[in-house]
Amino acid sequence: MKYIGLITVRTQSSRLKKKCLLKINNYSIIEICILKCLKANIVPIICTTNKKEDEILIKIAKKFRINYFKGSEKNKIKRWYDCAKKFKLKYFHTIDADDPFFDPLAVIKSLELLKSYDLILPSKFSRNGGASEGYSFKFSSIKNLYNSLFDFKFIKINHLDTEMIDYFINRLKVKKKLFRGMKYQLKKETRLTLDYKKDYILFKKIFENFSIFSERKDINNFLKKNHKIRNKNIYLNKIWGKKQKNFIKPILK
Repeated sequence: MKYIGLITVRTQSSRLKKKCLLKINNYSIIEICILKCLKANIVPIICTTNKKEDEILIKIAKKFRINYFKGSEKNKIKRWYDCAKKFKLKYFHTIDADDPFFDPLAVIKSLELLKSYDLILPSKFSRNGGASEGYSFKFSSIKNLYNSLFDFKFIKINHLDTEMIDYFINRLKVKKKLFRGMKYQLKKETRLTLDYKKDYILFKKIFENFSIFSERKDINNFLKKNHKIRNKNIYLNKIWGKKQKNFIKPILK
């Protein structure tokens, strides 16, 4: 199986401006995600928007000689589908550029499960702030998910905000499986996704002790032993969760 990672990224961010371009140890967050993919033999594709401000991401993709795709700004489901269609992908894994600590081993294990399923959902640990892996799609499942968006006839497809993706995926009738996660994942709540300044401060602290290629298992063990470092930004999970729910209200109405 050829492992494909669609790195979902755009420079516009309301809470932490241009967070994907913030630097840690001389690398930007987006560069860390690309390099981790290449190291793990995951083929990265930058999946960004048509916005002028995202042209800098295309330059970064060209710098690393990797493929890129420009698509819908708000509708990332459409962006994934159009990207998969363009490159004729049979399957792929979604990697958020907000999550530089994603676990390549978990990504590969999730993709392998597509031999028996159509869609693999991220583990509960990952979606609750652990940010270890994303979604693994077969082309047929992303196509079905995209087609299901036409049920929302009152919103133009490009303007449909699919940030709260779980709502759309829960409506999808395909063979799904929840990824169980890796044996070494942390049992207690953790926040390793980048949305706020305190997340960035925590990330820099972790990278003081690890390289960008360090295994997630080792990072988890470090956080397990250093409660004070780990607990600094956990409260942001609740704040983030409340704000994300507001995205879906217009659609539900």
